[in-house]
Amino acid sequence: MSTPTPPPVLRIGNASGFYGDRFTAWRDMLDGGELDVLTGDYLAELTMLILGRDRLRNPDLGYAKTFLRQLESCLGTAVERGVTLVTNAGGLNPAGLADAIRALGTRLDIPVSVGHVTGDTVDQPGALTANAYLGAFGIARCLAGGANIVVTGRVTDASLVVGPAIARFGWTYADLDQLAGATVAGHLLECGTQVTGGNFSFFTELPDGGRRPGFPVAELHHDGSSVITKHPGTGGGVTRETVTAQLLYEIGAPDYLGPDVVTRLDTVTLTDDGPDRVRVSGVRGLPPPPTLKVGANSLGGFRNTATFVLCGLDIEAKAELVRAQLTEAVGATGLEFVLARTDHADAVDTESASALLHVHLRDGDAKRAGRLFSAAAVELALASYPGCTLTGVPGDASPYGVFTATDLPQDAADHLAVLPSGERIPVPAPPLTATPPTRPPSPPPAPHQPGPTYRAPLGTVVGARSGDKGGDANLGVWVRAVDGYAWLRDWLTVERLRDLLPETANLDVERYELPNLAAVNFVIRGLLGAGVAASTRFDPQAKALGELLRARIVDLPAALSDNRPALIGDPTAGTS
Repeated sequence: MSTPTPPPVLRIGNASGFYGDRFTAWRDMLDGGELDVLTGDYLAELTMLILGRDRLRNPDLGYAKTFLRQLESCLGTAVERGVTLVTNAGGLNPAGLADAIRALGTRLDIPVSVGHVTGDTVDQPGALTANAYLGAFGIARCLAGGANIVVTGRVTDASLVVGPAIARFGWTYADLDQLAGATVAGHLLECGTQVTGGNFSFFTELPDGGRRPGFPVAELHHDGSSVITKHPGTGGGVTRETVTAQLLYEIGAPDYLGPDVVTRLDTVTLTDDGPDRVRVSGVRGLPPPPTLKVGANSLGGFRNTATFVLCGLDIEAKAELVRAQLTEAVGATGLEFVLARTDHADAVDTESASALLHVHLRDGDAKRAGRLFSAAAVELALASYPGCTLTGVPGDASPYGVFTATDLPQDAADHLAVLPSGERIPVPAPPLTATPPTRPPSPPPAPHQPGPTYRAPLGTVVGARSGDKGGDANLGVWVRAVDGYAWLRDWLTVERLRDLLPETANLDVERYELPNLAAVNFVIRGLLGAGVAASTRFDPQAKALGELLRARIVDLPAALSDNRPALIGDPTAGTS
C-alpha cells in the first residue's frame, strides 16, 4: 500500500517590511535560495499619507517608486526562476504601478504578466486618503488568472502571503483554520527582518550580534501550518523568541481581526524544527467580521519644533523662562513644552551637563507655525537664560496628518481582481461573517506571592516588542525562563505597568494573556494622540516603549536568575 504524496510546500519569502527597507533585498532573496513567491510590504499608516501628498503633486504617482528601481535589477531573475512577485507597493495607484511594470518589462525585453487588485479606495469627505483593508482572495484570483506579478493597493499586510496560499492550495472562505494559519505566517513575514533578529531584545545573543539579519521565508503547508526560516548563510537568527517577538508586534486582543478570517493568536504553538527553523501550528480561525477596517489620513495643520539646550544649574527655572517668553511671543494655543532631564550633576562636559527643552507648535496657520515661531525662538539667543543655545535653527512649518479608523460593510467594497488580460473579476465578500465574540481584557491575576528576590532590570528575564496602531500603542512582553510565565502573568498587572511607565497612568490600558507564548500584551489607548504623523512624543511610533519597560529596575524572583531559555510554545509553559 503506497503512502500518499504530501501536498507540496509553498515557499514564500519577504523582501520589504516598509517603504525604505533594504534596497538590495529583492535581489538578495532571489539569489539566496529557492522560492516560489517573493513578497514586499511597503504600506503603513504614515506611508499612505506620504503617497497621498505625492499624488496631490502628480496624479500619475501614488505608488512606491522605489519598488520599480529594485525590480529593474532582478526582474529577469524572477521570471527565469519562476518566482511569483506579490506586493502592496501599488499604494494609492495599483493600476499605475502595474502599467509601469509592464513598461519596464518591455524596455528590458522580459515577458511579464501583471495583475492588480483594486477597490480599496473609500470616498470620505475631508480625507486626503481613505482606504479599506481588503483581504487575500483578489490576489488569489490574479494568480489563478496567470499573473506572475501581482500589485495591490491597501490590503492587510498578511494578505500578501495568504493570497498565494489560497491560489496554491485551493482554500475557500470555509477553510478558516488554514486561512488563520497562513495569516499568522503573513504577520510573521510582513515586517521583514523583525522575525529573524531585527529589533530583537536579545540581539547580542544572535550569531552575528544582529548586524545584518537575513530576510525571512515561510514554508506553508496545505493544513495552514508553516515553518519560519531564512536563506542559508544569512545573518540574524530564527528562534522561538524571535518569532514570539514578531507575533506580539502591533496586535490587540487575541482575536486578530481580518477581512477573511479572525485568527485566534492564543492558539498559536511554536516548536523547534532545526537550526533557524521554527514550526507554527495549531492556529484556529473564526468567521471574519461583517465589516472592513478603513484607515483615513487627513491634513491636520502645520507644525514646527525647536529644541533648547539648558546646561548646568537652575534647569527648571531656565525652562520656565523659555516657556514664558515663547508664550508671550506667539501665544499659548498649540504650544507644547517637553523637558527631557538628560543632565547629570557635577558633569565634566557640556553635553552630559545639559537637559533638552523640546518646544512644539501645531497650528492651522502655516505662517504662525513657521516663520513666526522660528523667529521667536531664534530671537531668544541673546535675551533668555544663561548659556542659551539651540540644537539647530528651526525651519519652516511642515504639514502633518491625522489618522482615523472607521469601518465599512464587507459587501460595500468594490473589491476587484484585474487579470493580466484586462478582465476585471469582482471578488465577493465572505459568505459567512460573524460579529467577533466579546473578548474582554484578561481579569486581574491573583495577588503575587513574593519569594526571595534580587534587584535588576526587568529586561534581565523578559523580552518585549512594541509598536503603533493609529493613536494607540501595543506592548507585548514575554518571559524567558521555562517556568516563568506564572510569575509574569501574576506580577505584570495594569497597575504595575502604570507604575513602571508613568506616561500611561491616565490612559485606558487593556491587558491580554497569551500563555502559549508565555506572554502578556498591553494595548495603551491614546498614547500616540492623533497618530504617528501628528505625534510630538519623543518616540512617536512607540517602537522603544518595550525597551524602556525592560530598563526599569525591579525586584525579580531569585528563581529566575539563571535566565534559562523559555520553552515557548511548549504545552507545559506557564505551569507553576
